[in-house]
Amino acid sequence: MSSDPSATLLIDGEWRTGASTFEVADPATTELIGHAADATTADARAALDAACAAFPAWRGTDAETRGGYLRAAATAIRAERETLAALLTSENGKPLAESRGEVLGAARMLEWSAEEGRRAYGKVTPPAANGPGLTLMTPVGPTLAITPWNFPASMLVRKIGLALAAGTTLIVKPAEQTPLIAAALVRLINDAGLPAGVLQNLTSSRPAELVGELLADPRLRKISFTGSTEVGLGLLRSTGERLRRVSLEMGGHSPAIVFADADLDAAAAAITAAKFTNAGQSCTAINRLFVHRDVREDLVARLEEKAAALRVGHGAEDGTNIGPLIDQAGLEKVERHVKDAVAKGARVLCGGKRWTPERAELKGAFYEPTILADVDHGMAISQEETFGPVLPVFTFEDDDAVVDQANATAYGLAAYVFGSDFRRLWRTLDRLEFGVIGVNEPAPVRPELPFGGMKNSGQEREGGSEGIEGYLEHKAVAFKL
Repeated sequence: MSSDPSATLLIDGEWRTGASTFEVADPATTELIGHAADATTADARAALDAACAAFPAWRGTDAETRGGYLRAAATAIRAERETLAALLTSENGKPLAESRGEVLGAARMLEWSAEEGRRAYGKVTPPAANGPGLTLMTPVGPTLAITPWNFPASMLVRKIGLALAAGTTLIVKPAEQTPLIAAALVRLINDAGLPAGVLQNLTSSRPAELVGELLADPRLRKISFTGSTEVGLGLLRSTGERLRRVSLEMGGHSPAIVFADADLDAAAAAITAAKFTNAGQSCTAINRLFVHRDVREDLVARLEEKAAALRVGHGAEDGTNIGPLIDQAGLEKVERHVKDAVAKGARVLCGGKRWTPERAELKGAFYEPTILADVDHGMAISQEETFGPVLPVFTFEDDDAVVDQANATAYGLAAYVFGSDFRRLWRTLDRLEFGVIGVNEPAPVRPELPFGGMKNSGQEREGGSEGIEGYLEHKAVAFKL
């Protein structure tokens, strides 16, 4: 096993450096923090060869043994939490407290997956005229998992845990912005004792080439993708004349609805967390806040106070709440949305511009936590996911109309509802066209709940008892006795 820190390719149980490397930078300072191996199409073929060769034995491994590997990996991740969190922050830029939470969440996901592998039951159908029937569950086969930069630990481990628990072998292709945390986590999981070839890791600055090579091979049976809607839809179309399973978790345009009977202090705290975590770079971040007219002024005043108290800076510094955006392109999109909204009549209540640090070494794409009032549906921020620390506020009066407004988007990943009248809350969440809903809850993503979206936000689910089904096929067996 290579001790070279740039040996980030795992193929058939061996860590490799590859023919070349690419640079990895701290988004807060733009300084070099390391190198990752730049996988080639030959590496991709070798990874698939290994995954295919390992599949028959892994699918035949009992669920308890598979779960034992995952539980051991979870223990290792917990033991390395501080080191992993520091690495995550240096690559992604999020505050260290958020990185710690994400790493622990990854460990919990492995533990959940270990248990779900033992519960991937089939069923026996009621007696028929000719004899009994069975539904059997069988692993889908070698899978490619493509993971994003915004939650590079949790999204990666969620796919690994469920796939391995189901008995399928896996090739992981992490985002090029965050390859080092991915390699560190894969190393811990692989070192838990996995047989060679069960798990592969391909880091690359040319992801399209690698993915294209793998998609051209009929031995690849499934793709699990988390990322932008544009790329996800492209993957769905790329199946061509060869049908394969495709799981997609894509963009969101999450609404939050605050009714007049909401606990405003609790709602303000929850909205701040659901909007500004990871500098708003989350597909579940609140992107449209609908507030009942009767409580608008009171709630907005609370939100302004909380936003003003958020500290912007390097994620590794104590007390930092808002780190940098991942790159300049992300910053420019945020600026474009705010400029468009203001030009069309929105008011900036706080923030509204780039954050200028006092320290010269902080050269990243920082933006102030921002709240916009008087937003309407003709503004770009109303129609597009911002992916930054900007909260646009809309006003409503009619309960039914606001649900229609919340649903008026091509996306359907996450939504939030705040209030106390249970009947109103139930009617609202029943009508909302979103796959994940938080009711007075800013963090509705849990290992025991299925995660995924409707409409252009995705298909299939990860997490919960439903999550493992994405890596299993159903076999119908009819007996004649």
